[in-house]
Amino acid sequence: ARGPEAPRATGHDSRIDLEWSSVPGEEFDVYRADGPGGPFERISEEPARHGVYSDFIGENDVARYYQVRAQGSEDTAPTIHATTREQSGDELRQSVQEATFRYFWHGGHPVSGMAREGIGTWHPDHLVATGATGMGLMAIVVGAERGFVSRSTAAERTLRILTFMGERADRFHGVWPHWLNGETGATIPFSDMDDGGDLVETALFIQGVLVARQYFDGEGDVEEEIRRRAARLWRAVEWDHHLRDGVLLWHWSPNHGFAMNHAIRGFNETQITYVLAVASPTHSVPPTTYETGWLSPWYDNGGDFYGIRLAVGPDLGGPMFWTHYSYLGFDPRGWTDGHADYFEHGRHVARIHRAYAADNPLGHEGYSDECWGLTASLNPWGYAAHEPGTDRDNGTIAPTAALSSMPYTPEASMAALRHFYHDHGQRLWGPFGFRDAFNVGEDWYAPGYLGIDQAPIVVMIENHRSGLIWETFMSSPEIEPALLSMGWTR
Repeated sequence: ARGPEAPRATGHDSRIDLEWSSVPGEEFDVYRADGPGGPFERISEEPARHGVYSDFIGENDVARYYQVRAQGSEDTAPTIHATTREQSGDELRQSVQEATFRYFWHGGHPVSGMAREGIGTWHPDHLVATGATGMGLMAIVVGAERGFVSRSTAAERTLRILTFMGERADRFHGVWPHWLNGETGATIPFSDMDDGGDLVETALFIQGVLVARQYFDGEGDVEEEIRRRAARLWRAVEWDHHLRDGVLLWHWSPNHGFAMNHAIRGFNETQITYVLAVASPTHSVPPTTYETGWLSPWYDNGGDFYGIRLAVGPDLGGPMFWTHYSYLGFDPRGWTDGHADYFEHGRHVARIHRAYAADNPLGHEGYSDECWGLTASLNPWGYAAHEPGTDRDNGTIAPTAALSSMPYTPEASMAALRHFYHDHGQRLWGPFGFRDAFNVGEDWYAPGYLGIDQAPIVVMIENHRSGLIWETFMSSPEIEPALLSMGWTR
């Protein structure tokens, strides 16, 4: 068994990250020593499979020495080393971004390049997700801009994904399914009748496609081909096929048609679907569809919760991913549809969640004004869309909730980041950053990650730091005219 190629160690705050080049299927063991001469003891409980390992030490100014060996090999390997060091707030934010980005880079499917639904979970390795891949495209742009990877390799990975989605992935009237086989492109049903096109997952993917089209604006065959393929994918989506009686329907199946009859109505994570459906250059829906479809009869709220006014959505704000997914690319700052300023709405929901955790009416262990944020995530019993004030508040906190709210509540989100990192890092941190969720009362930490929770951390921290993804998406020439036609104003 051969050893890893080009292993390297990098010191961060309280941890040392190891990276190396490997081919799919290779597994490695990680050994650590206090000095260059050893003795080296194995510290990896599970084989390292994706060319990355993170050793959370919990202290700074500590040097450690490592060898990465092919699993089961007794052969010695090159010794590499690094020293932990204290990092400033922005350094730590970037360090978390970079680690989380690796989910989409090191953990991407080796054939399609797409984002896996989950890693370290019950999801099989070949299962990739359309929406998470769109979010992952935006994370790859962040990686290129921040130098986590070179622009050229980021462009090559982006082109691989776009090519796979255009040439091999199943489509239904231009709409992709929720899940695909990352090797063959075949549909993997999400449920019995959900075996065809998923318009919301497609919208989340197209949001990333447009970011890639706008970002990779350079000369050269790869970036030019990205723009050509992105335009082709965007133009082929038949949004109007999903329009029935003034509302967009979520699913269409070649076997069941529109039998699921799941209307896309707000307020929730699906607003971007209507923005893109109206903006489509080829298969658009009337601008009035935003009013007849998404603005549901139960849309407006107007109540006060912990002294914070909530313009739209359910009492206490619902699960927090609702204020993230549509706004990874779509910049809500300075725009209103007459019902809400959605940047302010995101800020208010985050503040309510934080106040709710500090109040902790159900007495869950661990909740505080630094440990807050309920959203869709894994939990000790499976998976749920956790939200305050309902029986879906079961004590489970997901780091993505507070961290992806960084543009809305930067100080509170940074305090949460430090708490998750320094107080829970020994069990919550792993090779791709913060694991999906934890529940102190159940003494449970998620074993792995979900793509739709990891990507918003990378993208929304970047939107807080530089506005990069917001500015890139909004530079798409189709978006502003669509918003204006829908009655939005600045």
